[in-house]
Amino acid sequence: MGKYREIVTKAVVGKAKKHFKNVYNLKTEVLPSTVLGCWVINHKFRGYKTGDKIMVDGSFDVNIWYSYDDDSKTGVVSKTVDYSEVINVKAKEDHELSGDTEIIVRALNQPSCNRVEIKDGIIEYEIEKELGVELVGDAKVKISVEEDEEPWDIIEDEVTEDVNKEIEESVTEDFINQ
Repeated sequence: MGKYREIVTKAVVGKAKKHFKNVYNLKTEVLPSTVLGCWVINHKFRGYKTGDKIMVDGSFDVNIWYSYDDDSKTGVVSKTVDYSEVINVKAKEDHELSGDTEIIVRALNQPSCNRVEIKDGIIEYEIEKELGVELVGDAKVKISVEEDEEPWDIIEDEVTEDVNKEIEESVTEDFINQ
């Protein structure tokens, strides 16, 4: 019967991803005629454990370019949007989420604006994003240990008479004087 050893290492003990679609409103100082563009920048986030759930708090900036005065002038309005999302992550193999469990959050799809329209003088826009969460914690791996060490291969240089003759001919006795 072979011997076994346990190795304690860091491993992914839980993993989940979630797609979010949220609708927001933005009021401009002037009555907009047409939305010309929308872009999302400066996405920041962090994850933490609360109970048996993972919370992700973050923010991003939305910039909406619009026209007004019957499409004769343009303006840009900017807004920082804060969010707090809940992601349920099931730990693998009945792993307990302890205080030393590391939470890694990734934006699998950065926030992007996929719909913008003007409703009653207010700009309504929809933001989509996808977040992934990995829980990294201690894990034990059991391995079998073999007692017999494999023998070393012996590699011998093959020196032929031609190689010895070439060495003899290339060595000169008065190499110091040269």
